[in-house]
Amino acid sequence: MSDLSTSQLRRLDLTLLLVFLGLLRHRKALDVATELGLTQSAISQALKRLRDIFEDELFLRRPYGMEPTAVALTLEAPLAQAVEALRGALGAARFFDPGVATGVVRIAALDAQQAVLIPPLVACLRAQAPGLRLSVLPLARSDAVEALIDGRVDLSLGFLWNVPDTILGERLYEESYLVAGRPGSLSRPLDLDSYCAADHVLVAPGGDLRGVVDEQLEAVGMSRNVVLGLPGFLPALAAVAASDALVTLPSRVAQAFAPSFGLVTFGAPLEIRRFPVSVFWHRRNDADLRNKWLRRQLADCARVPLHSMGGP
Repeated sequence: MSDLSTSQLRRLDLTLLLVFLGLLRHRKALDVATELGLTQSAISQALKRLRDIFEDELFLRRPYGMEPTAVALTLEAPLAQAVEALRGALGAARFFDPGVATGVVRIAALDAQQAVLIPPLVACLRAQAPGLRLSVLPLARSDAVEALIDGRVDLSLGFLWNVPDTILGERLYEESYLVAGRPGSLSRPLDLDSYCAADHVLVAPGGDLRGVVDEQLEAVGMSRNVVLGLPGFLPALAAVAASDALVTLPSRVAQAFAPSFGLVTFGAPLEIRRFPVSVFWHRRNDADLRNKWLRRQLADCARVPLHSMGGP
């Protein structure tokens, strides 16, 4: 028999396949009807459709039941395999076992989230999902949203606003700021005049020399002297460790890494707006079990107390 044409495949459905395999197994229409919760009339109609599709009698009525034809016996193994493959696919969609999972997880994150969330996530993957590998892309804002939309990343970490309806998010924590500097460079508590009089290193993805702190200072008629713009917090901490400059950075980064550079931290002497750090994903992955598991692990990572990291 020639391969099924596309038109024949379109006429098949899973119920027909279950009826076919049931008749092969039981050889009685009543038993198949009982097993599948169908009427005998429905079984008869299904058999008629199967005969039309495969252009063969498939089952011959005998006093002892339904006798399969040679064509039916030939079809038994491949159709049973197809049904089992569908069962497996349905099961895979409802079940995720991190212990046997394989593949690459891609996450968009800038350096603050790379430093704070990625190390504990890697530790979690090595312990619970050793077959998963992690790739981090340094993307934020519109680039991160675009990467989620086109499927280049599974998740995005950080602070996004004005996201489209196709992007979903969950807050992991709210971030504030601390100031880091060399011991003895400033007295405690740090006052605003001393803060403005000091040299500053500014961290911005584009290496800018003006940021949110400068906007806050301008609003109260003050300014500071930014002498260096860098795209990453760890290079900024290294630069501050080699000078008398200060760096204002997210509190979790400061708590985890400033001591490693021999720096102390101060409370910021002005109100700097806090911001949420969230995990974002595309709506198409909302029910994906691997994606949901990763989001739970990130939420757990965000709740773990931070400790000072090892030396630079």
